[in-house]
Amino acid sequence: MALTILGLSGSLSHDPSAALYIDGKLVAAAEEERFLRDKHAKNKMPLESTKFCLEFAGLKPSDIDVVAVPFAPISLSTPARWHYAKRYWYAPDRALDVLFNGNRRYRRYVGRIREMLESLGFEWGQFEFDSVEHHLAHASSAYHLSGFEEKTAIMGIDGKGEYATTFFGYGENGKIHKIKEFYDPDSLGGLYGAITEYLGFEMLDGEYKVMGMAPYGDASKYDLSRLIDFDGKDFRVNTEYANVIGLRRYKEKGKGFYFTDKLIEWLGPRRKGDIADDPYIHYAASIQALYEEVALKLMDHYLGDIIKETGKIAFSGGGALNVKLNQKIIARPEVKELFVQPASGDSGTAVGAASFASERRGVKVEKMEHVYLGPSFTNEQVIEACEAHPDKPKFRKIDHVPQRIAKILNEGNPVAWFQGRMEFGPRALGGRSIVGCPSIKGVADRINEQIKFRERWRPFCPSMMDRVAKEMFKVDHPAPYMTFTFEVKDEWKTRVPEVVHEDGTSRGQALVREYNPRYYELMEEMEKLTGNGVVLNTSLNRRGEPVVCTPTDAMNMFFGSDLQFLIMEDILVVKGDFAADLDEPLEA
Repeated sequence: MALTILGLSGSLSHDPSAALYIDGKLVAAAEEERFLRDKHAKNKMPLESTKFCLEFAGLKPSDIDVVAVPFAPISLSTPARWHYAKRYWYAPDRALDVLFNGNRRYRRYVGRIREMLESLGFEWGQFEFDSVEHHLAHASSAYHLSGFEEKTAIMGIDGKGEYATTFFGYGENGKIHKIKEFYDPDSLGGLYGAITEYLGFEMLDGEYKVMGMAPYGDASKYDLSRLIDFDGKDFRVNTEYANVIGLRRYKEKGKGFYFTDKLIEWLGPRRKGDIADDPYIHYAASIQALYEEVALKLMDHYLGDIIKETGKIAFSGGGALNVKLNQKIIARPEVKELFVQPASGDSGTAVGAASFASERRGVKVEKMEHVYLGPSFTNEQVIEACEAHPDKPKFRKIDHVPQRIAKILNEGNPVAWFQGRMEFGPRALGGRSIVGCPSIKGVADRINEQIKFRERWRPFCPSMMDRVAKEMFKVDHPAPYMTFTFEVKDEWKTRVPEVVHEDGTSRGQALVREYNPRYYELMEEMEKLTGNGVVLNTSLNRRGEPVVCTPTDAMNMFFGSDLQFLIMEDILVVKGDFAADLDEPLEA
């Protein structure tokens, strides 16, 4: 009998998702936000994503052997709850609650999971329920899916799980061993998130914007080291300034933030608006530099010997999406390969909990080779959605899709590209993307201003054929998921300027043909036309919205922007001055 394991995330009231393993193979995974059209789907349960996983695999609730979740009860005999109580002494209600009722959130979460599953027809008690510690789920999502056979250093950095915030350990022969954990409020991810809020963005969503802003600033202009006490092996966040709860929080219009009034007194008013200016660009550069320095020194202290032994690292948690830190890790001479879980944030813990549960039962999980794990749609479904859409789109089925879309791109037009199964995780990787020609000046600004409606200083990323990555980047390292930045060779900075950031780097996707053949063929066609097997790639969504899931989502986004071309499978949708072109034969 096959072992079927359903992993469910959402334990921390954001980023719920579902993932399904059958005999060690990850067959489906999707984030709830995509179905609900509600970014991060806060305080929601993974209902629609669970339905999708079951329907995709043709399974009934009674076919599921194990339900695994990334949240577990934490004993009072461990240091975690005592540390929390001691460090939050200034909020005695919280400190006492954690000592006397410290697993309340866990019990409430399990109750909500049970209610959701029973609404879908699951019978509680007819399957095994496996609660996996949050950071072990993160660790499993990286280590067990890395494909590394050698002893592997494991690092996890995020805001917090139950109580742990930062994890160092190693994997050997399929088993994960803890070396060191840090506990709330001592959180590198939480500190970066608090400064993200100060810089005018939302925590959980704006950290990558801070990272994108940082290259415009000078880290040496402001010393932020007082935010953290660090001696090379232990750190404490200074809760006079950040990672605070209750009355210590700075408040604006009734909303409390994770930093204090004292931070405002020190650094000035919280940033507002979309302008990247002085001093905030320097604060962004400084917090990025501080994050990198502490993370790298902790990595050296706790994992240095293991890395020297085999050169393999697996990294997860929201902090693993910091591509600049990842670039620095790869640059270490002792590092042979770094695997970063592409869904490193909490949505990926559905995969992590399920993979951990599978390995715990003696069923080894497969290496993660791609993230095309969500729904797909046929031409017939696309046509049906077009015919039902209130904007009455002009559309037709076309042949030779990669050739025709490459021609449209080469004429300077961005195209909404909706193909195959939706990606799992935050990066659009050629399933639900907006693509452009990276050698045409102004394409990035046009997408920013007219389509994405986002800050002008935000970088765009390249997707390329895997062989092109070796030519374009100074470092040769696998890059299938846009989880690393690389220095771009001088020649390529002028060849594809629209995908090179202010600091001369690109966050690239090096695509292997077999995992997305049509997207690869588009790059081949671009190479024929421009000499560069590269496309500009950004996610198919507008600012503040999740990436699109269905053809109807794609058309809603299309008609709410200045995009002129949308290709969904073989169906080309056009508008504006180009709509008349559909009446003429389209040349290949």
